[in-house]
Amino acid sequence: MDTAERIRYEIDVTDVEYIKHGGKPYLARVYKPKGAGPFPLLIDIHGGAWVNKDRMSDEGTDAPLARTGVVVAALDFRMPGDGENCAYPASMQDINFAVRWFKANAAKFGIDPTRVGILGVSSGGHQAMLTAMRPHDATYTALQGPVGVDATVQCAVMCWPVIDPLGRYEYAQGLKGGEHDKQAKNWITSHDRYWGSTGNMAKANPTRLLERGETAVMPPVIYLQGTADLAHPVPNRDRFIAQYRKAGGRVDLHLFEGVGEAFITNDPNSQQAKEAVAKIIEFVHRELG
Repeated sequence: MDTAERIRYEIDVTDVEYIKHGGKPYLARVYKPKGAGPFPLLIDIHGGAWVNKDRMSDEGTDAPLARTGVVVAALDFRMPGDGENCAYPASMQDINFAVRWFKANAAKFGIDPTRVGILGVSSGGHQAMLTAMRPHDATYTALQGPVGVDATVQCAVMCWPVIDPLGRYEYAQGLKGGEHDKQAKNWITSHDRYWGSTGNMAKANPTRLLERGETAVMPPVIYLQGTADLAHPVPNRDRFIAQYRKAGGRVDLHLFEGVGEAFITNDPNSQQAKEAVAKIIEFVHRELG
C-alpha cells in the first residue's frame, strides 16, 4: 500500500505535559488521528546535538505519519542549559519515563500500548536507539512513574543518528583546522556540554555496548541517511549495522542520493524527503500493524 492510500485521517495536534522538573513542565506535542482507534504510538526524539531544538522540529515527519493512523508524541526533554542535572543521563531518563507515561495513559490518547515504536533524529537517534536497546536500565528508569508498564518498544526509526557518540567526537576532533573547522568545534562543544566525559560517550553507546557483548533488546530498525551527510560518519553507521545484525537484530538501511543531514527536517516537501517519509510509514505500519 502506498502512502497516498494510507492517508485516511484528519489529525488533532495538542501539547500535553508529561513530566515536571523543578517546577518546569516538559511537553509532548501529540499528533492524534481523528478516529476511534486504538492506534499504534510512535515516540519522536528530536535532534540538535543533545543541546538544541524542541518537540516541533520534526513536524514534517510526524504529521504525515499521524495522518496514516498513528499517534505520534514528539517530546521536549531536559537539555544542558535547562538547569542543574540536565546533562546526560537526564534526557534518557525523561524519554524512558515518557514511553511509560504514554502507555499508562493509552486510553486517553486512543493508543494501543502493545504497539509502540520510537523515532530519533541525529542525536535523538542515539537517544531513541539506546532507549529501545536498554528499556530496563536502572540509570534510565530512575524517575518513578506509572506501575505495570515499561519502556520497551516494538521498533525503532533511525534518521541519520549519532549512533556512536564517541566515534563522532573523535571524527569531529579530526576535522578541526580544516574547511569544516567551525562545524567540528560546534559538535565538540555540544558533546562536551551533554556528555561531560568520553567515558560516558563510550558507555552509553549503542554500537560499543554491542561490541562489548552487553545485553540489549533488539527491535527491528529502519535506518535512513543521505549520501552527502557530513555530520554522521559512514564508518560509524556501518559499524553499528554490522554489530546489530551480528547480534541477531534486523536493520533495513535506506540511502538517499546527494542529500545531507537533516534533509527531511530542512525540506520536507523535497522528493527525497517524501520518499524517506514513505519508507518510515511503510516500516511503522508493517511493524506495529
